[in-house]
Order: sequence, then C-alpha cells, then structure tokens
Amino acid sequence: MVAMRIVVTGASGLIGSALVPALREDGHTVTTLVRRTPRTGGEIQWDPAAGRLDPAALAGTDAVVHLAGAGIGDRRWTDDYKRLLRDSRIAGTDLLARTLATLTPLPQVFLSGSAIGWYGTSAGGDAGPLDETAPAGAGFLARLVEDWEAAATPAREAGIRVATLRTGVVLSRHGGSLGRQLPLFRLGLGGRLGSGRQWLSWISRTDQVAALRLLLAEDSVAGPVNLVAPEPVTNAAFTAALASALHRPAFAAVPRLALRAALGEFADEGVLASQRLAPAVLAGTGFRFAHPDIDTALRAILTDGA
Repeated sequence: MVAMRIVVTGASGLIGSALVPALREDGHTVTTLVRRTPRTGGEIQWDPAAGRLDPAALAGTDAVVHLAGAGIGDRRWTDDYKRLLRDSRIAGTDLLARTLATLTPLPQVFLSGSAIGWYGTSAGGDAGPLDETAPAGAGFLARLVEDWEAAATPAREAGIRVATLRTGVVLSRHGGSLGRQLPLFRLGLGGRLGSGRQWLSWISRTDQVAALRLLLAEDSVAGPVNLVAPEPVTNAAFTAALASALHRPAFAAVPRLALRAALGEFADEGVLASQRLAPAVLAGTGFRFAHPDIDTALRAILTDGA
C-alpha cells in the first residue's frame, strides 16, 4: 500500500494502541486526535462534545480511523452513562464526518467505529449466522449503533468511502472482556454466564488490526463490515476453551438473575445477548484470519501476549 497520512481517534484504547504502531511500521504517517492538550507534534486536539475540530489541522489527510467512544461494558448503565455512550459516539462521528466533507482534496476513506450491537440481543442462532445485510435489531444498543452509523452520512454524501466497523468482542490479554475475566479464570473461579447457550461473536485483537489495515487499502469495500471471526462460539464453549487453555477448572456458573442485579440493563444487552454473525464482507476480500477459531486465538493470546 502507498504510504498515507492517517488520522486515528481512540488511539489509547485497546484497538487503537495496537493499530497506531502497526500503521507506523507499515510506513504511514499517523496523527492522533486527543481531547487533552497535545504533547507531541503527532497529536491534534479536538472536543467532540463542544463541536471543536480545526479543519486546517486535517488538511492533506488520506484516511481516518475513528475508534473513540466510552466503553460499552466499563460501567453499570445508569441514565447518565447511557447518555455518555450515545454522545461520545454520535457527536464525535458527526463532527468528524462534517469536517472531512469540507476538506479539499477529500480523504480517500473514513473507517468509522460501530458494533455488532446493531443486530440486537438475539441475532443468528440455530438458523445460522447473520451477515451484514441483516436489519437492525431492537434495544438500546441497536438504536445507538443505528444512529452512530447514520452520523457518518455527511462524509459518505461528500464522496468519501465510508466503512462502518461492526466490531465483535475483541479478545486480548491487555484489556476488554477477556482481560477482565482472566484473573478469575486463573484462580479456577471462572464459569459460564447464565445458561451459556448465548452466542459470542468475537475477534482477536491481532485480526482486528489486520482487518483495519486491509480496509484502508481495499477500495471496493464500503458500508457495514462485520469484524468477527468466522467461528462464533457459545458462552459455554468459550468458557471451556479458556479454562482448558489455562489448565484450570471452570465449574462456576453465574445465574442470570445475579448478572442482572450486578450489571443492570447491560446484563441482557451485553453479556447475555446472543449474537451469531458471519464476516461475509471480509471473506469476500480474501482476508485470512490468523485466529479463525477460539482455541487458536486463546493459545496465541496467552502465549504471545496478543
């Protein structure tokens, strides 16, 4: 790929912290958008909540990878936190999309964060996995994601190639869902959540970063892209695979009612949601997953630190 000037938001997050160095290793010039005062020449300050972003600072940008947003599972979903979840995604995406649309020349591509929450809490299942053509589901997350993706419309209408990144559960020992579970599983205290029959559509952080690098260069891809591995698993199967990889028992089970008491609304829309999805668009590009199945992924994560 020809070297590009790429702007990244959410660079300190689980995905961004791996993506930025990978892009620099590829020879790209990477600038990050930060809300604090910039510390280096490679940072640009912006304030999505206040609608502040200097278009001149983005002049000459070839591509934008927008990953910023408050963590879905970081806190209990109070009304205030639900507002933050929406505002941190929709306001930032709208500001970026409108700003990019004013640039001359236009950036080539806008990779805009999204999530498999689009599909609702009961997607796929025994009938088989859903692909990117499936309609939006119901619930708070589905509505949030629908509005989040719509916020990228100004960039699309200006003629920029826009791909929305419907990301599954990103697996890494450095954070996210797996990072939170590892201490308990290492103590032999892990176990399935609820019935364990709910489907988990996941992707290793290594494959997530590789897919983003591909999407920056793949001119034929626009619209929604499911960033999930080709082999989703049930929660029970994931629990067994993680326990096996750690050589620990996992006999515990957390009842649905206990999860609801601890996590509130996020229990049903997050950890108990069943989402069986297929990476159809990625498959169409010929993308090869380093970790297509959960056993391969967990071995790599736990031994190589992925």
